[in-house]
Amino acid sequence: MIVPGFEDASQGTFITFEGGEGAGKSTQVARLAATLRSRSGREVRVTREPGGSPRAEEIRAALLGGVAKPYGPFAEALLFSAARIDHLDRLIRPALRRGEIVLCDRFIDSTRAYQGAAGGLDPAVVTALERVVVGPTRPDLTLILDLAPEAGLARAAGRAASTGQGADRFEAESLAFHTRLREAFVAIARAEPQRCAVIDAGRDPDAVESAIRAAVASRLPGLLPIKESRGDAA
Repeated sequence: MIVPGFEDASQGTFITFEGGEGAGKSTQVARLAATLRSRSGREVRVTREPGGSPRAEEIRAALLGGVAKPYGPFAEALLFSAARIDHLDRLIRPALRRGEIVLCDRFIDSTRAYQGAAGGLDPAVVTALERVVVGPTRPDLTLILDLAPEAGLARAAGRAASTGQGADRFEAESLAFHTRLREAFVAIARAEPQRCAVIDAGRDPDAVESAIRAAVASRLPGLLPIKESRGDAA
């Protein structure tokens, strides 16, 4: 369905990665991109949220730095939406119109989970923002990397220590917040099983990669032959 005011960007394929902190999304986005570049014969665009365009990256720095936190989840959701508008207009929709595969580290489900379920923002407000900002540009497949929050936070802390950076605005939240996040992502997958595939992110990266390939092959067989994905997982 095309919503008035939005151009059709349906020629490409849009895959999003979701999950809590430390779930390994960035690693798996890069691995899937390499696989698709070698086997699909199509251009693959890798991006992230918040961010993905110069203006959106500026908003990302402010959000992860905690600038909007004192103003509450609605203010954060508005900033995420502002970044998403620029990201969609400048990168995602043009790439999809060109027939590219777009892999995005976080998208609408993170707003639903972080500002909505975990942050306490009214779901009706989240839905309204999504309708206005995103319109018909919905993922063809969403891979939800599921991981116990304790394990994810430990991974995130190790990553921060190795880079010399402290925890960002969301990593610094309480364990209860991250538990609500995990529950929210699982609930999203349960509500939209045709779009979402839950991947056990507690395994080693190679096993997670194999599970992702199998999910892509099953859900989007035109991108990755099922036979090849099974061979990788064996």
